[in-house]
Amino acid sequence: MSTGAVPTTRETVPADAPDEVKGKAARAAGPREPCFDPTVGVALPSPTWRGEPRNRLVVIGDSLTHGFQSGAVFNTDLSYGAIIAYELGWLDAFRYPRYPGLGGLPINLELLMRDLESRVGADISLWELPLALFRARQFMDDLEDYWERGPGSVFPTVAAINHALAVYGWDLRDTLDWTAEQLEARIVTPKDDLVQQLVENNSERAALRVYPRGPDQRTLTLFQAAARLGEDRDDGTDDGIETLVVFLGANNALRTVTDLTVHWSGPGYDSLSQKGQYTIWRPEHFRAELGHVVEEVRRIRARHVIFCTVPHVTIAPIARGVGGKIAPGSRYYPYYARPWVTDAAFNASRDLHITGEEARAVDYAIDVFNEDITDVVRTERSGGAPDGTARDWYLLDIAGMLDRLAARRYINDVNARPPWWTPYPLPAALQALRPPVDSRFLTGDGHGGRGQGGLFSMDGVHPTTVAYGVIAQEMIRIMEGAGVAFRHPNGEPRTGPVQVDFGRLILRDTLVRFPPQIVDSTLQTLGWADEHLGWVLRTLRSHF
Repeated sequence: MSTGAVPTTRETVPADAPDEVKGKAARAAGPREPCFDPTVGVALPSPTWRGEPRNRLVVIGDSLTHGFQSGAVFNTDLSYGAIIAYELGWLDAFRYPRYPGLGGLPINLELLMRDLESRVGADISLWELPLALFRARQFMDDLEDYWERGPGSVFPTVAAINHALAVYGWDLRDTLDWTAEQLEARIVTPKDDLVQQLVENNSERAALRVYPRGPDQRTLTLFQAAARLGEDRDDGTDDGIETLVVFLGANNALRTVTDLTVHWSGPGYDSLSQKGQYTIWRPEHFRAELGHVVEEVRRIRARHVIFCTVPHVTIAPIARGVGGKIAPGSRYYPYYARPWVTDAAFNASRDLHITGEEARAVDYAIDVFNEDITDVVRTERSGGAPDGTARDWYLLDIAGMLDRLAARRYINDVNARPPWWTPYPLPAALQALRPPVDSRFLTGDGHGGRGQGGLFSMDGVHPTTVAYGVIAQEMIRIMEGAGVAFRHPNGEPRTGPVQVDFGRLILRDTLVRFPPQIVDSTLQTLGWADEHLGWVLRTLRSHF
């Protein structure tokens, strides 16, 4: 149990914060208490389902569902959706996009760092700097050629609709509006740019491997594609989808930490062409967008639906709290800057940052987002929707789970812990890893192993493979509670609580087992990359 006390520090936020955010601050409400009951306290009558849906799992989301890791989408067979499908004994039937070649899109930081390490070693000395810079640009040039003019430029014809319907960078509006037809129209003839070497239209190129593109599918949104899967059933089966996961909303706040700027949404927040000017949505704007999502999900014939909350983006180690906490009992640091900027070197007049007050406002806004998501599930389970139907919807409080894994915010600061806080019990296989995996920025130990971190990949935003496994495990618990049957690949039923095969995931997780040593304990190499390849990292962050 938590031994912390309710923080007594004043919960101030900037003057330009939305009224709902100011209201929470004025009440000194502290962090939202998570809801770890997937049923949100609303019981449903015993179900009378008919038949077994053909599509056992469909997932809709953004980069966290796409399987994004270390700046790229590549190992999509290790996304949380694919991990669940594996445990269902259904991976062979689970359709998901592939990104072969050069580590995926837009740029695989792990592959780049390993390439540099193989050429210049774990340390980039002054005389090796020109070689490292030349090789990094050559890597980018090869990547650009592959995806813009080479084999990666040829889009597969996706006629059978994927079960994994997620695109990195997508927010609620993107998922509601984009179609394959629109995405194809966005792709321009690429230029072989020697300076701006990021793959042009990389998000659209990635999305076109997700979207169905058959003759009658080119104008479908992701929700409409899922609805087609919901209708894929025989007369003896109620629904075409057994479990639908909806995990959206992170990109309605994430750029506050990837760009380190807070710009609240305004006119055009719901427009594909205008919303890019904002880094976080006002609660009333998020609520309106969420309402449209709920309308779409109601139209999908899915037996069970799992809605996920939005993680507190300020916990992601891409933005590191500088110095000591603002005051005893506070969750926040005075400033949040890049993880390679040390406390001693930080200069508020020079280094990109957000303030502790801004971070608190972002967290409070996300708390409101998550209250709204929780209310949606409660309303649907209670039969409060306009049609009066009580739906078998569930809540997975990812935000609460991440809060329980937040090393610098709570684990290492007893006084900052709210009364509800307890440490998250990681699976035994992860507890056995040395050093223990945590939420700090991943580094090597200088001897071939891991120095710290292990839950976030090298972009400081997205999970490692084992962390995707933790998300999958939480979803599996909900699915078991909903009555979903898990089977071995031969069709035999699995007995007892289904446990994710973390041994398999650890073997596949190169970052946890042997991260690039060029990412040392002082993060000097990433600082070098930010200085010398800053245009790459800035552009990359805008696509998270």
